[in-house]
Amino acid sequence: MLHQRFSQSLRGEVLFDAFSRGRYATDASFYQMMPAGVVVPADSADVEVALAIAREEGLSTTPRGGGTSQCGQTVNNGLILDLSKHVKGLLELDVEGRRAIVEPGIVLDELNRLLKPHGLWFPVDVSTASRATIGGMTANNSCGGRSLRYGPMRQNVLSIEAILADGSKARFGPVDKISTGDTLADRICAEMLTLGEKDASLITDRFPKLNRRVGGYNLDALLPGGEPINLAHLLVGSEGTLAHFTAIELKLWPLLGERVLGVCHFPTFYQAMDAAQHLVTLKPIAVELVDATMIGLSRQIAMFRPTIEAVVNGNPEALLLVEFDEGNQAGNAAQMSRLDEMMGDLGFSWSGEGRNWGGVKPLTDARLLNQLAEVRKSGLNIMMSMKDAGKPVSFVEDCAVPLKDLAEYTDQLTEVFLRNGTMGTWYAHASEGCLHVRPVLNLKREEDVAKMRSIAEEAFALVARYKGSHSGEHGDGIVRSEFHERMFGTEIIEDFKSVKQAFDPKNRFNPGKIVNPPKMDDRNLFRYSQNYAESETKFAFDWSAWTGGGGGFQGAVEMCNNNGACRKLSGGAMCPSYRVTRNERDLVRGRANSLRLALSGQLGKDALTSDAMADTMSLCVGCKACKRECPTGVDMAKMKIEVAAARAAVKGLSLHDKLVGFLPRYAPFAARFPWLFNARNSVPGLARLLEGPTGFSARRKLPEWNKAPFRDSEANSSAENADVLLFADTFNRWFEPENLRAALRVLQAAGKRVAIVGQDEPRPLCCGRTYLSAGLVEKAREEGQRMLAALRPHIERGIPVVGLEPSCLLTLRDELPALLPNAESAALAKLALMFEEYLVQEADAGRLSLSLQKPQAPIFVHGHCHQKALDVMPAINRALTLLPEAEINVIQSSCCGMAGAFGYSTKTIDVSLKMGELDLLPAVRNAPDGAIVVADGTSCRHQIADGTDQTALHVARLFDQCLK
Repeated sequence: MLHQRFSQSLRGEVLFDAFSRGRYATDASFYQMMPAGVVVPADSADVEVALAIAREEGLSTTPRGGGTSQCGQTVNNGLILDLSKHVKGLLELDVEGRRAIVEPGIVLDELNRLLKPHGLWFPVDVSTASRATIGGMTANNSCGGRSLRYGPMRQNVLSIEAILADGSKARFGPVDKISTGDTLADRICAEMLTLGEKDASLITDRFPKLNRRVGGYNLDALLPGGEPINLAHLLVGSEGTLAHFTAIELKLWPLLGERVLGVCHFPTFYQAMDAAQHLVTLKPIAVELVDATMIGLSRQIAMFRPTIEAVVNGNPEALLLVEFDEGNQAGNAAQMSRLDEMMGDLGFSWSGEGRNWGGVKPLTDARLLNQLAEVRKSGLNIMMSMKDAGKPVSFVEDCAVPLKDLAEYTDQLTEVFLRNGTMGTWYAHASEGCLHVRPVLNLKREEDVAKMRSIAEEAFALVARYKGSHSGEHGDGIVRSEFHERMFGTEIIEDFKSVKQAFDPKNRFNPGKIVNPPKMDDRNLFRYSQNYAESETKFAFDWSAWTGGGGGFQGAVEMCNNNGACRKLSGGAMCPSYRVTRNERDLVRGRANSLRLALSGQLGKDALTSDAMADTMSLCVGCKACKRECPTGVDMAKMKIEVAAARAAVKGLSLHDKLVGFLPRYAPFAARFPWLFNARNSVPGLARLLEGPTGFSARRKLPEWNKAPFRDSEANSSAENADVLLFADTFNRWFEPENLRAALRVLQAAGKRVAIVGQDEPRPLCCGRTYLSAGLVEKAREEGQRMLAALRPHIERGIPVVGLEPSCLLTLRDELPALLPNAESAALAKLALMFEEYLVQEADAGRLSLSLQKPQAPIFVHGHCHQKALDVMPAINRALTLLPEAEINVIQSSCCGMAGAFGYSTKTIDVSLKMGELDLLPAVRNAPDGAIVVADGTSCRHQIADGTDQTALHVARLFDQCLK
């Protein structure tokens, strides 16, 4: 009934099915509350209608932006309003006055992209800037890494327009007198000013004197006699409990100048904490902590490892990243000199030993600075990358204490952790005395939940002793709200209740947060409740590196902590389908939540093989970007294969799936009759006629079967004498054999004896990629076994296996060891190299002798998703530098959108085309006339050909053309 009413009244999406509700039941905290339904308003008018219906139906409402709250702020049992998809406009920009008015759903990074051409930015630079919305940041009173200079949201919000509990609209901003009107807004204003006057001394006495205090309601904003009273500052940090924001007026700042960073190394954690109070006297814009645990974990993550190796000397127990922006190089240099001098005065030198070892490593390279900033911003999620059942848990996450007490506080809190049989991981804002710390606990175990309560009680008592704040950045939510009385006292709690009563007398706005909260350790509200079930299903891949049901598969799924990094809209490659649809369903996070709920039985019987799960996975293109870019390493591409396999086992395969999956088996037959199998592309109306039964869209031509496919006999070396084995994959063998012939010529020109992988086999060897895409995992395993058997003697000899098609060759490095976990598959994974990787390896070893000439035009390179995910892109760039005077341009793009058969399917062609138009196709069209476009992926080349007037080349073809 509710679903029907909302659907008939709104233009946006109305989601009341179990899968959709489950995707919105969690945020980045450890809580889970199943909502009654979800609305994705089309605009602000839809928001008003949705709130009106909820009000009439007695339904509570919770606004949601990026869904990255650490404390459970954005979960509730009522109606969730997702404002991030449509309610995200820049309503007004006053460049001269340095102010902007925005809708609450606009993402911080997107806002700053709009402001940058005007020389402005919004500087509350939270680590989740790629997905955090301004509405969520305002509701949370977010701070960011540079709050030392710019302050938290409260100091940067000028006014707020909002819808009140009775449906009326109001603007909250500066006030200088009590209103005498009779609207709800007038009455609220009068009550709040009266409360501020009445309890001024109490508020002054009980509120911590810290920049980072975001707990409770900002009653100190009501104090008379100081700064002008601004009622918007009462709404900042209110977590959606007082009013629904519709427009937020922001204070803007000039862009940062040329920054420098001093990476201060310390031999002990305590010394780093003690040094912070001294380093801030140099007036940096930030001092951020990175501890030894985070350094170690970052070294294990492919995308962060090079940065850590570049900036860290030796094995410090802690780093303090001290950032300066003095407006000019001379000023920055002077500050770095003072920093170096101060570290020396504190007793640290590179030549020192023990407690005296340490010093400053200066960074001025903008690229490296940005890379290090990404590591620091990902700190929270890097900590969550531990594969054990125990995870760093957020509940004393961001307490803040005065800087002079920071070393003693962290030392004593570490003792609290040790007394409770655990340890904590530390990072973040040393300049503000606000360090993120997460003790490692397994919240599936009752004893660890009890430890959490014990640690919270002791930790907050410790914070109170130092006159600190129990909530220094991430807000209250469910985690900290129950401790307000201990921190502020009973009288202040009564004031909080008075504020809530004045704004929301019927308790409909996000109930249970700040006022009248549940217990923080109520397991009925946990993601892993007492009844959380472990899956007994047997899965296809080896997931034993993780704990949990399904042989570890469930534990791998649970690695998703809902941090939302997959919601970024630019940079990197994850998550390409979301960048088109902006739907929570089409995220790594959305898919992982659906999988977790299905595996634990919370979505009903057979949820894993249901149509709803198939829909959830339908737009995952298997790009593997999450494998590299997800800070907790959730490999959704591999998980999708497991879902496809489970579904295929129960429901069988469609003709479309069979045509894709069994391509390597029928290819030799089809290649004998290319005219017949190509007729679909050339005979008028045939593609349209076949569209229904085959599932291939008539709007695209399928790859053409080549009249002269590649034959193994074209390589004249025997496998026993070969220096290198060339893998002739299905796509290049039957459709684009000129790529294999070019690679063969280049390798032979380099003096290599080349044989073809499996050239003596009765049937060409296959990596199993097409079988995996259709969920035919056992068929893929059989192909893997054939591959290993044929290559066994060559693996023992250590002969490189070189391939051209990224999705095929890299299957030998990624999926094959998980299908056949043994020493042989691990050895083959090390020997399997992309063509350009092999060239670079031989060149670096002094074994490559090629006579090459300058390319005839600038080169524009598009990387296949799997090349990006498995860190092959540096090898492409390095290989191209072997070409004399080559002008190399790397196209910054996500997935091309073709993604194997994805771009040909009638169900997904529209999304495929839109994905191509995000980055790749415009970049190719904008390339200079005559430019050489390089793309190793078969599907990438086809997408480029379909969407532009350019023909892309495999890198092997380019090298072949450049042979003298």
